[in-house]
Amino acid sequence: MSDVAGRLRAAFTDAGVTGWLHAVDIDSGAQVDAGADQPVCTASVHKLCVLVTLHEQAAAGLLDLTEQVECPPAGRTPGPTGLAAMLDPVRLSLRDAAFLMMSVSDNTAADLLLRRVGLDAVNRTTDRLGLTRTRAVHGFGEMLATMREDAGPAGAQALTDPHVITRLRALDPARTNRSTPRDMTRLLGTIWRDEACPPEQGAAVRRILGLQVWPHRLASGFPFDDVHVAGKTGSLPTLRNEVGVVEYPDGGRYAVAVFTRTAHTAATLPAADAVIGTAARIAVDALRAP
Repeated sequence: MSDVAGRLRAAFTDAGVTGWLHAVDIDSGAQVDAGADQPVCTASVHKLCVLVTLHEQAAAGLLDLTEQVECPPAGRTPGPTGLAAMLDPVRLSLRDAAFLMMSVSDNTAADLLLRRVGLDAVNRTTDRLGLTRTRAVHGFGEMLATMREDAGPAGAQALTDPHVITRLRALDPARTNRSTPRDMTRLLGTIWRDEACPPEQGAAVRRILGLQVWPHRLASGFPFDDVHVAGKTGSLPTLRNEVGVVEYPDGGRYAVAVFTRTAHTAATLPAADAVIGTAARIAVDALRAP
């Protein structure tokens, strides 16, 4: 595995990022560790914890996933996708809001669901599953509000200034929603083994994870029609993350968590996105090697 560690370091360096990774064979427990216990900001990856909590509560009879909720235009959490970008009143079910939260990382849908299940319940779920380094500190609208406050009067333009970036609470794992790569692969393993939720709910969680539309990170490392990738991205200034499960036609299934940070403040850095797929492929190939 020393060669694997070297290849991972080289890939991250070539892409201009610092990266942390954990990959595990869901069935055998074999693993690849490259900073697996590093505290990281989860950003939108934490929506996976909200999704599991939602389905856990549905399994317990605390809510009905077909329950209809109203989402008026006023007060929506900002974001470029889904409900966050819509202009008119919307009425939809909890499960359809979950679809938007995961498939296009809709911030408004995420906060709608978080209000329904409760922040404390999300933390109880991660505690129950043994994710000792994972904690939800605030909702997604609150996280964005800290960024606006920390950026100051210059607003979003200030987020291109490296000095401003250093003071953002949203980029400090001690002050925002956080986890580790190992905790995230543990969570994915419990989902795929039906330990996080009963089988019916687990299948629903896996289905939604498989509907994510973004192909430029984890999935880019597995460009094969017969390999299925299900995941959840997370992005903030200088941060690009994704966690997910890669399933091969021979039955092999591998949970992978990749978290990266770069000194560059540009919003578009294709190499930083692509290295998530590259690193995941290096790790999964190592797990699949004879």
